[in-house]
Amino acid sequence: MSKFNQPLGGNTMPRFAGPATMMRLPTQETAEGLDAAFIGIPMDIGTSNRPGTRLGPRQIRDESRMLRPYNMATRAAPFESLQVADIGDVPINTFHLPKSVDIITAFYDDVLKHDCIPLTLGGEHTLTLPILRAMAKKHGPVGLIHIDAHADVNEHMFGEPIAHGTPFRRAQEEGLLAHGKVVQIGLRGTGYAAEDFDWCRDQGFRVVPAEECWYRSLAPLMEEVREQMGDIPVYISFDIDGLDPSVAPGTGTVEMGGLTSSQGLELVRGAAGLNIVGCDLVEVSPPYDPSGNTALMGATLLYEMLCVLPGVKHSE
Repeated sequence: MSKFNQPLGGNTMPRFAGPATMMRLPTQETAEGLDAAFIGIPMDIGTSNRPGTRLGPRQIRDESRMLRPYNMATRAAPFESLQVADIGDVPINTFHLPKSVDIITAFYDDVLKHDCIPLTLGGEHTLTLPILRAMAKKHGPVGLIHIDAHADVNEHMFGEPIAHGTPFRRAQEEGLLAHGKVVQIGLRGTGYAAEDFDWCRDQGFRVVPAEECWYRSLAPLMEEVREQMGDIPVYISFDIDGLDPSVAPGTGTVEMGGLTSSQGLELVRGAAGLNIVGCDLVEVSPPYDPSGNTALMGATLLYEMLCVLPGVKHSE
């Protein structure tokens, strides 16, 4: 009997049954005693286009029943060396975005005081700002690997400073991000002006548009990213719309010409060896993909994030 929590296996309970938790893991109320925790933030009140991401955490958990504990490609066995559980959802105020932002920060303050690494099921991208606020209080400014179709650095949206298109401008302004340690991958689509992505470059962010990723492996890019980040604390934020809508249509603001699913895996696997202190997978909107495939892409990427956390055991 392992001393670590184990996902409920498909030969013990049929995959269409059992607990509706991430990978059918045990639950607990707090992060106490955990090395990593899956956390849902069922929120879409900061969205600017199609809603539905409030339902994302539930469907990601549902589709995660297909995941098995051992990573055949990387030989990572996270449940042999990390204590992991699903600690449920952040109880946001679905009628008040600024209050929800503060609720999220307070929730993650509590998670981080237990030295637990949070893996967040979104929810729309506004949620990354309050998480980064909690991260910076514990770790100082962090490096950021941001995979997305959009830079999310708007000055305002409808006059509001906080929404799903503004988190990384606010994070930069608040000093939450380490200088020279931010990379944004997969940006693409139409804009309002030629300089839409130039604000990021002016801040010292490395911007890798989707067009630079076409027809190539992203493993060499991640070698450069690992060198760029060094040993500082690093946060990964993966917007599911970074993937092409042919493989992840269930999201609010789709853009053609995105990353392939295998490139998504390369990006996450390429973060192995970094000092990762937290991750999120955001913008899964189940109403726009009744098949559940988008949520399965999200669940798989979250599992891959778990597999690259510090301290994960690998088989010989």
